[in-house]
Amino acid sequence: MSPLTRSYVHGASDVPFLDTTVGVAFDETVARFPDRDALVVPHQSVRSSYRELQEQVDRCATALISLGLEPGDRIGIWALNCWEWTVVQFASAKAGLILVNINPAYRLSELEYAINQVGCKALISAARFKTSDYLGMLRTLAPELADAEPGRLSAHRLPSLELVVQLGDDDEPGMMRFSDLMERGAPVNRERLDALAPELQFDDPINIQFTSGTTGLPKGATLTHHNILNNAFFVGGAMLLTEEDRVCVPVPLYHCFGMVIGNLAAAVRGAAIVLPGEAFDGGSVLKTVSEAQCTALLGVPTMFIAELEHPDFATYDVSSLRTGIMAGSPCPIEVMKRVIDEMHMDEVAIAYGMTETSPASFQTAADDPIERRVGTVGRVHPHVEAKVVDEDGRIVPVGEPGELCTRGYLVMRGYWNDPERTAEAIDGAGWMHSGDLATIDADGYCNIVGRIKDMVIRGGENVYPREIEEFLYGHPKIEEVQVIGVPDERFGEQLCAWIRLHAGEEATAEEIQAYCKGQIAHFKIPHYVKFVDAYPMTVTGKVQKFVMREQMIEELALREEVTA
Repeated sequence: MSPLTRSYVHGASDVPFLDTTVGVAFDETVARFPDRDALVVPHQSVRSSYRELQEQVDRCATALISLGLEPGDRIGIWALNCWEWTVVQFASAKAGLILVNINPAYRLSELEYAINQVGCKALISAARFKTSDYLGMLRTLAPELADAEPGRLSAHRLPSLELVVQLGDDDEPGMMRFSDLMERGAPVNRERLDALAPELQFDDPINIQFTSGTTGLPKGATLTHHNILNNAFFVGGAMLLTEEDRVCVPVPLYHCFGMVIGNLAAAVRGAAIVLPGEAFDGGSVLKTVSEAQCTALLGVPTMFIAELEHPDFATYDVSSLRTGIMAGSPCPIEVMKRVIDEMHMDEVAIAYGMTETSPASFQTAADDPIERRVGTVGRVHPHVEAKVVDEDGRIVPVGEPGELCTRGYLVMRGYWNDPERTAEAIDGAGWMHSGDLATIDADGYCNIVGRIKDMVIRGGENVYPREIEEFLYGHPKIEEVQVIGVPDERFGEQLCAWIRLHAGEEATAEEIQAYCKGQIAHFKIPHYVKFVDAYPMTVTGKVQKFVMREQMIEELALREEVTA
């Protein structure tokens, strides 16, 4: 292939699409590998073969149909990682329902908005987790549950919601237990489910995922069978997944990373899905990898950092690992090197994408040179186009930064019931605008420079926080760093570094700045340095830089002495 001159790539491929639905693809996997492990959930003492998982999925799908849910109806799931989540994922697909992933961190106003925005007819909810009383919040929003017959709810604040299924064991007024739901799915009632399969089309919507923007209300990205099934297929192919693999999924299932790159990518290839816990815990992940002999591990960078820094890391046998995916936020080069060296993940991949693109559009390959796998997000996925454009929408020359756009089968149908914001994200030519700053080199490898909104303009100079973060990761005392811009009267913005040191280390702002001097341009040296123990984060492990910025604005106004 001749070197590129413009920042446009396309994933020409002779590998055909999967031209079917998620339910049919799942059944095809069962037919090939009926007795292999499909789902392993140690914290729930669950271990199901593909044949056994199919039985649970069909039972659940049949029950949902028997309760009056029709193809196209929306069914919400508000729970952390558990075997029931996986069953509902495949059952809803077989029943032609649109699964609505609801963030377990949502509280009253967010839950109310999500249910009403897409018109959920049914909701499957966890009972509680730690201090979160999910059923209590539901009763607050729908006090009518107290007197409702299960499946016949009529709530003023949640007018579309008729059925609430709870994952607990207690009898709850107005709600059905998940175990009772499964009892309704007797094999004698499965004729309707079998008859439904040929009627469903792969372009039918199957999933709504709410994107978490920094401003405004969440948007419901609407994805089809074709979107997520093929994305899972190509992600798994790039990881070289087979039925011999066991994929550890500590990332949340409510997010595309867990649901598509985890559950679905494993199921399409016949690999085992291994869920190490309801929520992420580094020790539980290491224990599960060791005991279940996982061959693949998924995670965002902060998860891998927590695993590597776990005090008992050396006591766990993680030698079974060979691959995995690090994604969700920029992957520090030094962390990637440690994952390869210390976790034996020689074939680990970096993947890049967004919820609206099902999610992955770029991914490194198992045989990519190490410098490519630690310094880029790889090359474009099969059957996908990508380009980098300037502010006027023109494709920039190779190596120049601009906004990354993608086009192809993976682009969502749109934001549910929100044509205005859909039009803002997908232009008239079908390009999905990511909001990410990126470069594409002459060999087609992509590097994410940062977010357009994260770019700092200091005294007329464009500064990309990612570049400075990567440099600071080379400091021997620094374990983790995040760089943001804060307002400045003279320069417009100044750089601020939030730094987490390795255990037992101490440092000063002056020491960090001295490390930078003579190594990077003067305008890239952080003006403010703040040492922290943790970062404000979403439940998917993404650092919330806008929260950091707000905190610094408040702190600097109150305590000028933090100026270094």
